[in-house]
Amino acid sequence: MDLEALLHHYFGTEDLDALDAAAIEDGRQRVEIAFGTERDSGRRFALWIVLHALGSAPEPEVAFKDAKDRKAAEDYAWAAQRMERR
Repeated sequence: MDLEALLHHYFGTEDLDALDAAAIEDGRQRVEIAFGTERDSGRRFALWIVLHALGSAPEPEVAFKDAKDRKAAEDYAWAAQRMERR
């Protein structure tokens, strides 16, 4: 999935910095709902990444039943944490 398309779909813009807190919260809730109902693993993973960037992602062991998806989420979270520290 294209990140810009996801942001535009759920937030109405690709520039989250242009949104106020209420608009971000509304978009985050829409992403959470989509994540909870999505069955395609690739789409679920993309939605999880958006939630992770917003600080709202469930832990990988809760979010993903499939071991490969769970490992990919753990690896992503680890890499994102390392980037934040820099």
